[in-house]
Amino acid sequence: MELILWRHAEAEPGEPDLGRKLTAKGEKQARRVAEWLQTRLPQTARIYVSPARRAQQTAQALAEISHHKLRTLDDLAPDATAADVLAAADWPRSKATIVIVGHQPTLGLVASELLSGQALDWSLKKGGLWWLSQRENNGDEKTVLRAVINPDLV
Repeated sequence: MELILWRHAEAEPGEPDLGRKLTAKGEKQARRVAEWLQTRLPQTARIYVSPARRAQQTAQALAEISHHKLRTLDDLAPDATAADVLAAADWPRSKATIVIVGHQPTLGLVASELLSGQALDWSLKKGGLWWLSQRENNGDEKTVLRAVINPDLV
């Protein structure tokens, strides 16, 4: 299984939280990472997105160039838990590549649990993504970090 954790790009401050939109910088971040991801993402990938406007806008940057359909999941809202994200992704059973567009601290907790076995306070940069793979080796299942992409490096 391939699991891509993509944190929404930079957003404006304000209330209500779910209505915050991307800044001009955030729009650029989302486009740069979307362009990088689009060339590597299979057409069969599924993109699951938080209902928050900033996450929707981030994911839309990818949908516009890749023609993937977005699926909004309330279970990925800013108050989601790591367990919510893993259930939404059907980790590790899904055969599809899953892209989760969501929030901190949840995405950092997901990455830390899958890579270290512990819930640690890891941080994904705004607009950045972590690409994880589930592999089987001699009967043992391992989680492998395939890529870490930050928008200022692409």
